[in-house]
Amino acid sequence: MTTRRKKDKPLRSGYTTGACAAAVAKAAALALLNQEAVEEVQITLPAGKRVKFAVSRCAFNSLEASCSVIKDAGDDPDVTDGAEICASVSWCKEWGVTIEGGRGVGLVTKPGLETPMGMAAINPVPRRMIIQSVTEAAGAKLESRGMQVTISVPQGGELAKRTLNRRLGIVGGISILGTSGVVIPYSVQAYKVSISQALDIAVATGCGEVVLTTGRRSEKFAQREFTLPEESFIQMGDFVDYTLDECAKKGVARVIIWGMVGKISKIATGQLYTHVSNSRVDVDFLAGVAASCGMPEAAVIALRKAVNAHHFLRILGTDKITEICDKLCLLAAQRCGDRTGGALEMECVMTDYNGTILGRANAKG
Repeated sequence: MTTRRKKDKPLRSGYTTGACAAAVAKAAALALLNQEAVEEVQITLPAGKRVKFAVSRCAFNSLEASCSVIKDAGDDPDVTDGAEICASVSWCKEWGVTIEGGRGVGLVTKPGLETPMGMAAINPVPRRMIIQSVTEAAGAKLESRGMQVTISVPQGGELAKRTLNRRLGIVGGISILGTSGVVIPYSVQAYKVSISQALDIAVATGCGEVVLTTGRRSEKFAQREFTLPEESFIQMGDFVDYTLDECAKKGVARVIIWGMVGKISKIATGQLYTHVSNSRVDVDFLAGVAASCGMPEAAVIALRKAVNAHHFLRILGTDKITEICDKLCLLAAQRCGDRTGGALEMECVMTDYNGTILGRANAKG
């Protein structure tokens, strides 16, 4: 949602570390292939939009090329805004495109994240973008030999100290992130205004039921499940409390909250502003829910050692996962119902990273 009050100055969007990594990898591939300096490069974002990046530095010889771009996060207060994102590309014997993390890119040392343990913290979508961009540059030349791409962030080690990476088991640097390639900045007030206005549109177009999601990925999953008008789907971000209050105020009859285990578990404990700076996943609470569903004591003890909510699900196994996830959704729906004094009929739906529904439950009041 991008609607703002007229008096608000429009906020400028920027690009993710993942998009920057894809751009600089393509630039280095072109420099290696053509043995010419690259000043500007164009890549395709996941949604299909073509965007240009200015290349900050470029060096090459017949064996390797290295380039960098400066990350521009727009008006978003991003830790990595202004950071130099670098890529070195060299020929290798393995076919295709191989990606590694260099200086300043973190290493995943704990389970529960999208990137497996032991790999550089370059998330799946950025990896696909890097491969696509380098393949676009190299074309048929990759049919006979491969290219190795090493992504590095010289300031990454210092920048990582201002993130939660170490707590998540990512050591030595930052993560290369982004599912859309674009950083969309929002001030808190502007975001809340956009939520309120989106609800106004939903009500005005006759939507008595709305689906509140935590982001674009969750929204896409929800849209696959529910055949509802586009206006019914609203990205609330971390503002569960505010959005529920607005739903009750505007006369929405039924609300579906769609999210993944981390957000749903926070809501289930009554944390209705779910930003990481103000809330945390309570693994002991999750283990307690599992115990209440009849999990053996030894299994509950193991669950209490989970690193985060996704790791909790991974070690939970399949035996009681539906029962436990259904209960978490019920608790979350009840907390949301409590917030509005029973004014709304509530449903909560929990999915995994791929949109597979793990649990759902209804509650009122």
